[in-house]
This record gives sequence, structure tokens and C-alpha cells, in this order.
Amino acid sequence: MFSVLSCGRLVARAVLGGLSQTDSRDYSLVTASCGFGKDARKGILKKGMCYGDDACFIARHRTADVLGVADGVGGWRDYGVDPSQFSETLMRTCERLVKEGRFVPSNPIGILTSSYCELLQNKVPLLGSSTACLVVLDRTSHRLHTANLGDSGFLVVRAGEVVHRSDEQQHYFNTPFQLSIAPPEAEGVVLSDSPDAADSSSFDVQLGDIILTATDGLFDNMPDYMILQELKKLKNTNYESIQQTARSIAEQAHDLAYDPNYMSPFAQFACDYGLNVRGGKPDDITVLLSIVAEYTD
Repeated sequence: MFSVLSCGRLVARAVLGGLSQTDSRDYSLVTASCGFGKDARKGILKKGMCYGDDACFIARHRTADVLGVADGVGGWRDYGVDPSQFSETLMRTCERLVKEGRFVPSNPIGILTSSYCELLQNKVPLLGSSTACLVVLDRTSHRLHTANLGDSGFLVVRAGEVVHRSDEQQHYFNTPFQLSIAPPEAEGVVLSDSPDAADSSSFDVQLGDIILTATDGLFDNMPDYMILQELKKLKNTNYESIQQTARSIAEQAHDLAYDPNYMSPFAQFACDYGLNVRGGKPDDITVLLSIVAEYTD
């Protein structure tokens, strides 16, 4: 009888010990943004949360923090269409859906789908195309849920190393997956992917994890090792420090984009396709830099 009771006490202690190690705190993202359009001054928003044809949003709900970036396809400008309108409206609609609580944290593709459907249902068609990347932090489960369509993307950095990275989606060289709305006469000709085609992932995060979400203007000009070097400058989790580091990353990407002798990731990718390309890739750049922190209401 004594041995059974002793065993029971040991089991109880083990169970209670396991429960005590569970982190019951809610998590949040402390996020800063920086970027610029090709024709704009550094760090200056054109309108709303837009840098050139790029757009982004940062939204907070009681259940989750949600952020996203989108890159309007510049080719529409040849047809008299402002590419930034599509990406901006897509992100603004995602933001509104989150703030209204019309989303499930574990399903970022659902946010993207609902936003895209609203654009399709506009009485006046909003022509254009855009890539999109959404990141959702579920406060209580401490899980990050992501959806990435095209060549924008995210990195998760822990202890100085990349532990998660989005996969780029391309139809062929420099032609990413994209959401599109085309005029009736061009339907079936303009590339248009479903939100369901987005690459999705879910994984646990830890306090202090760094999440960098950006458009291809960053990733085409800065390889991961350069980004990691800049992130080493991030000394604490206050907003000012995060903002300073986000600006440092965006400015370095901008400088490299206009260096004709630099062998950028974009140039290396082009060489893989048999193209003789060298230098950076001038483009709009949007950077959202986040740190996982304890939630404070």
C-alpha cells in the first residue's frame, strides 16, 4: 500500500510539474515597418501603408496579431492601371476583416480568400494583380500561421539562425503566383491564381523570436546572411530599436538594388536560368520586422 501511494505521489508531482512548465502567458508581436517605392524617398509612405506599388498592414485582435505584405504587379501600368490600388485594397480589406474578428487565427488563407472575394464583388472592377504574404500569431497557442502566395515571404530567426522560411512560388522566371482581376476580354490570358494555391505553414514560436516579413524587393537584393548580420544589431524588444533595425535593413537593400557590380540573389537566380544578369534589382521594398513578446493589453 505504501509503495502504491508513493508511486501515486510521484505521478502527481510529475503531472503537476509538467503543467507548471506550460507557458500560460499570451504572446504578441511588436512590429515596425519601413520601406520605400522606387520613386519615393526612403521610409516615406505614399498613402496608407504603401511603399510604391507595395502595401502592408499590421492589425491587432484580442485573439491574434496579424500582419501582411503585398506587391502590386507593375506591368498593369502599361495598360493605364495603377498597380498600387490592387495591393493596397487587398491589404486594407484584410486589415478590416481582422479588426472585425471575421477570421480564424489558424487559417490565414481564409483571410486572403475573403479579402479577394470582396474585391471580385466590387460593383466597379478593381483591375490589377498582387502577390501576398500573411502572418498570424495566435496569442494563446503561441503558434504562427502563415500563407504566402508568390515571391514575398517571411523569415523566423531564433538565436541568430533562420528556423523557418517561406517558399517562393513562381510560374517561371520572375513571374510569381498572384491574385488577379482582369477585364472580361483578358480573362484566361492574365495569370490568376487562387488564394488556395498559397503555401501555408503552422509552427510554434518562442518569446524573443524575430519575424521578418517582406516583399521581393528585399529578398531579391539581400541574401539571408546579410539580413542576419543586420538583425544582430537588434538589442532589445522596444519599438524604437525594432524600427531602427527595420530601417537599416530596408536602406541596405535599397543601396544594393542600385549597385551595378553586386551579384544579387536576383542576378544569381537569373543566371540559373541562363540569363547574363548582374547587379541589384531596383524595386519597391517593404519590410515588417516583429519580435515575439509577452502580450500586454
